[in-house]
Amino acid sequence: MNTITRRAGARATGGLLALAILAAGCGRDTAQTPEQAQNVTTGKVTGEVTVWAMGEEGKALGTFAKDFETANPGVKVNVTAIGWDVAHDKITAAIAGGATPDVSMIGSTWSGELAKTGALDPTPGNLVDKAAFFPGAWQTVELNGTAYGVPWYVETRVLYYRTDQVKKAGVEPPETWQEFIDFAKALKDKGGATKGFQQSFTLGASWQEVLPLIWQAGGEIVKDGRYTFDTPEAVTALKQYESMFKQKLAPTDMPENAFPQSFIKGQVGGFFSGPWMIGVLNNDGGADFKDKFDVAPYPKGPVSGTSFIGGSAMAVFKKAKNRDAAWKFLQWLSEPKVQAKWYTTVKALPAVQVAWQEPELTADKQLAVFGEQLKDAKTPPPFPTWEQVARVLETELEKLARGTQTPEQTAKSIQSQADTIGTGM
Repeated sequence: MNTITRRAGARATGGLLALAILAAGCGRDTAQTPEQAQNVTTGKVTGEVTVWAMGEEGKALGTFAKDFETANPGVKVNVTAIGWDVAHDKITAAIAGGATPDVSMIGSTWSGELAKTGALDPTPGNLVDKAAFFPGAWQTVELNGTAYGVPWYVETRVLYYRTDQVKKAGVEPPETWQEFIDFAKALKDKGGATKGFQQSFTLGASWQEVLPLIWQAGGEIVKDGRYTFDTPEAVTALKQYESMFKQKLAPTDMPENAFPQSFIKGQVGGFFSGPWMIGVLNNDGGADFKDKFDVAPYPKGPVSGTSFIGGSAMAVFKKAKNRDAAWKFLQWLSEPKVQAKWYTTVKALPAVQVAWQEPELTADKQLAVFGEQLKDAKTPPPFPTWEQVARVLETELEKLARGTQTPEQTAKSIQSQADTIGTGM
C-alpha cells in the first residue's frame, strides 16, 4: 500500500472543487453508464451496515461512525477491523464464498482485480460527483469508465530531509533531478549523513518510487491496453534511480528495521514517503525532533514532478444486505467536514479536494506540501494483474540497485514478464 508502509500502525488549477453529493432530481446530469443506472435511495435509511476496514483506520472507524448513526436514527454500523497482511486474501475468499460484508475498505491498487470478479456494486450515478475528488484518487476506483466505490483517503510521496544536515551542507531542497543528486551528495559529504539517502528498495516497495520517475520522464506504464516498461522514458527513469546506488549515495546494506532510526540518528539525510511518517518521526524522534526535519515536493524530472498517489477506497458489494444504507454511509464519509474530522482522528488525508480548505488542514505547513503534490500525482492502472507486475518490478529493481543488471536490461526484463502476465482485462 505504501512505499515505506504504515508499519507504525501496521488540484486542479484555481479554487478547489466542492463535493457534490446530490439527491436524484436536483437538476444535475449524472451521465450514467448502463452499469451505473441503478440509483440508491437518498432519503431515510435504517438497519445494520456491516463494514470491514484495515489497520489503524479499521480500529478507529467503529467509534467514528457513531456520528453517522446519530445523524441516521435506526442505523447501526458494525465495523470489523482486520490486518492489512490478511485483508486481500480475506476479501477474495469472501467473494468466492458469497459471504461478503455490505462495505469494505480496499487498497488503492485492488479495485481492478476485485471489480473483475463482478462482486463490486458500481457507484450509483446519483450519489457522487467524481470532479470533487483528486483526479488520481478517482482513477483508483474506475475501470473502463465505471467507478466501483468511492475514494476514502489518499496519500502521496514527498521528500523528507534533515534540516540540520541541509543547513550544515549549505544546500536547499532540490527542485530538479540533477539538484537531487547534488543534494544527496552534499548531505553525505558535508552534512554528516554517513549512509547518504534512503532509497526504498531495502524497504521492499521500490516500484512506488520508480513509477514517479517514469512519469516525471514523460513516460507511461500503460498504452493501448498493455504494459509499457521498455521505453526510452522508462530507461531514463531507471538510470536516475540507479545513479544513487552507483555513486554510493544510497545504502544497500541497511536492514529494513534500521529505519526510521537511521534517519533520526542522522545516518541517512532523507527519503521519500507519505504523510503518516510525520507522526512516526514525531513519536519516535522525541519532543525536539520535529524541528530537525521538513518536507518538500518531488524534484522535477525532464517533464514533470509527478508523484505516486495511494490510499484506500470504500466499496459496496453487490450482495450487500443493506445497499441503500451502505451507500449512504459512503456518501457521509465523503462529506468535506467528515473527511477533515477523519484526518484529525487518524491523520488520513482527504480524497475530497474541498476538504483541504477546512481549518483542521490549513494550519499545517508540512501538510500543505502534500496537498500541493496531490495536484500532480498518478496511480498504477486498475488492472487485475497489477499486484503480480508490482512484484516483478521489486525483484528486477533490486537487481538494478545491486548492480547486477543495467537499466536497459531491467526495462526489458520487466517488459517481458509483464507481457507474459498480461493485464487480465
